[in-house]
Amino acid sequence: MQESLIAIVALLALVAMRVPIAFAMGLVGFVGFGLMTDWSPALAMVTTVTYETGLSYGLSVVPMFVLMGNFVSRAGLSDELYAASNAFLGHRRGGLAMATIVACGGFSAVCGSSLATAATMSKVAMPPMRRYGYADSLATGAIAAGGTLGILIPPSVILVIYGIMTEQDIGKLFIAGILPGLLGIGLYLVAVFATVRLYPKTGPRGERSDWHQRLVALRGVWGVLLLFIVVIGGIYGGVFTPTEAAGIGAFGAFLFALLRKRLSLSSLVDILIDSVRTTAMIFTILIGALVFSNYINIIGMPSILSEWVLSHNLSPMMVVLLILMIYVLLGCVLESLSMILLTVPVFYPLVLGLDFGDIMPADQVLIWFGIVIVVVTEISLITPPVGLNVFVLKGVLGDVRLGTIFKGVTPFWIVDIIRLLLLLFIPSIALYLPSLMGS
Repeated sequence: MQESLIAIVALLALVAMRVPIAFAMGLVGFVGFGLMTDWSPALAMVTTVTYETGLSYGLSVVPMFVLMGNFVSRAGLSDELYAASNAFLGHRRGGLAMATIVACGGFSAVCGSSLATAATMSKVAMPPMRRYGYADSLATGAIAAGGTLGILIPPSVILVIYGIMTEQDIGKLFIAGILPGLLGIGLYLVAVFATVRLYPKTGPRGERSDWHQRLVALRGVWGVLLLFIVVIGGIYGGVFTPTEAAGIGAFGAFLFALLRKRLSLSSLVDILIDSVRTTAMIFTILIGALVFSNYINIIGMPSILSEWVLSHNLSPMMVVLLILMIYVLLGCVLESLSMILLTVPVFYPLVLGLDFGDIMPADQVLIWFGIVIVVVTEISLITPPVGLNVFVLKGVLGDVRLGTIFKGVTPFWIVDIIRLLLLLFIPSIALYLPSLMGS
């Protein structure tokens, strides 16, 4: 146990000194492995992990979905998603904030990043909400909370990485995220409704659109909606694998941007370079996490935690609740991908060994756990004292006080806790759709 504590303290110390999380995990894992065995096996382990990760067929889904998101973003989807949502919801009290939530959910389906969703939608949704007299608290709260949907609604890069690390079916993880994602959108709309009921001046009504205007607004998003249905529907129906779906999605997004005349040679080069950079970043973090994971396994940390749980006779749900508390604390200092890569190697063997009895089948536990930790990660992105989505908005909207944004996100993280409790005690919310796959 002593070696485990030293490793965790060393890792957190390196992160506090602003060492990139990928290099911090890799360095601690390499040095620890070398001290426990020898330097030659440690070097061989790092070489093997790097080689196998770079050539992993399963991970080829990552650059394809990243490329898909970049093509669709370049095509101007964020503006048109907001316009379409606003056409149906903008006339209601708080309707622009509701439209922002729905647009964030749609943009999440092709983006896969919470921080990118929040930053993009702040530029699209904040000006009209201010123009109609919305309070900055409600406006920024809706954007920050809506941005968190980027890591849950498929296709999600976070779920791909989780699936690789835990050897779970990525297609089932994608499908498992659909109902919790829709539940999140619904509860966020309830949060907006409750806010404007209590404080009517925070979200005045906008202009009502007639059905002709609504249908015109929908024309801008039908292509991406069709693309999403083909990709996710193909995975759900077993027509193609997630990797094949990623390739189809990337090519479809390319055609979408091309047909809309949003692509030039220079913009295509920019998209490819940005996709390469993002993919390289994700792969580097993953390699560091796997090196750290090998060290954690060799010192027996998962088995030590399992023995501790057994000795205290904790129920499976109590163990999961303790794990979720750790995620909330880590969310104060780490972004979502780093947090999951750091903790999954430690926690998933522990959860896999728990007996949930009749609550859920043993082969579905890690699917459910993956969705649960993504949801709690979403909560950590908007809760004080350090919600990263809040700080992203503060960076983009420099004239809004940090306290105003935290006030605005309060109703949203409250309903997020409700969603988390529902997922904990009604696992079928996440597991129902995956259970139908292949049947």
